[in-house]
Amino acid sequence: MASDLPLLPTTVVGSYPVPEWMERLKTEYFRGKMSPAQLQDVHETAIKAALRDQERAGIDIVSDGELRRDNDLDYFLARIPGIELAHTAKDFYFDYYETLVRAPLPAPGDGAPLGLAEDYAFTAGQTERPIKFSFTGPFSLSRRVRDEAYADRTELVRAIARVLNAEARALAARGAQLLQIDEPFLAGYPHEVGIAVEAINIVTAGVDVTWGLHVCYGNRYARPSWEGHYDFLFPAVLDADVDQLVLEFARKGYDDLTVVAKHGWDRALGVGVVDVKSGEVESPELVAARIRGALEFVPADRLVINPDCGLRNLSGPVARAKLAAMVTGAEQVRRSVAGDTEGAPG
Repeated sequence: MASDLPLLPTTVVGSYPVPEWMERLKTEYFRGKMSPAQLQDVHETAIKAALRDQERAGIDIVSDGELRRDNDLDYFLARIPGIELAHTAKDFYFDYYETLVRAPLPAPGDGAPLGLAEDYAFTAGQTERPIKFSFTGPFSLSRRVRDEAYADRTELVRAIARVLNAEARALAARGAQLLQIDEPFLAGYPHEVGIAVEAINIVTAGVDVTWGLHVCYGNRYARPSWEGHYDFLFPAVLDADVDQLVLEFARKGYDDLTVVAKHGWDRALGVGVVDVKSGEVESPELVAARIRGALEFVPADRLVINPDCGLRNLSGPVARAKLAAMVTGAEQVRRSVAGDTEGAPG
């Protein structure tokens, strides 16, 4: 991460609320009533607004809100060469496409067909703050593809990972410094964490950026898809070539911090301190208490402060209030930690 960030930097996981007007317009597009150029204007307007919201809240590392994406899968699957869409129309923009692969995916060439570098470049032109750019990981993407091409489904996961590696290289070349892989489906298939980690390492190979890995329990329609504990990640995730784990805690409680500490995770930890599945806005004092609890297991210089998951399912006012509380709570702890450090013996 950038060296000029404060202690306990604040960030977001990725997604941001989709305004009601944008929902209507995106659905109109899928019903054939809006041109691609008009949709691009809608996306860019919404991204600019999301960035301003994050800046006003005081977020240290901002995101584009993933506002070009209808959901966590389709934006990527629809662009991967070799993956077919049964139908491109949708009744509602948030619906998933039905996707199919009939033959092994072609090896990525010199190009980056998903266009993520262009998305990043637009965002970078709108803010002076460090940017986290996230994309869904190969394991989760593979779970929504009907596979008629591979005798072993793990080969599909690896093939998607190679496509994402090409995108990551293009992102780094365009100036991206913090990339995050999201694996929202992994908690539903804990016995497959080994192949997921192998695929993550294919994605990150040769790409010199700060890498984050976000694993949650699902956040579609503001509801968890699975329940459990993060012990399923270990010890396999220790072999992941990433610099930071970004995990969900505020909704579930902080017992799993002992799991992370017990297994010897010695890199950065993004700790969720606001619950994105609840419309109740946390007080800064509650956020501060949650951060202080995390500091019992993770030193301050390895702790990053974020919501549990993306903010997509919250209303704009609630999301803004939660981010403001998160920033204020983090600042309260930051001041106390700095005071403790200054008062400590040399």
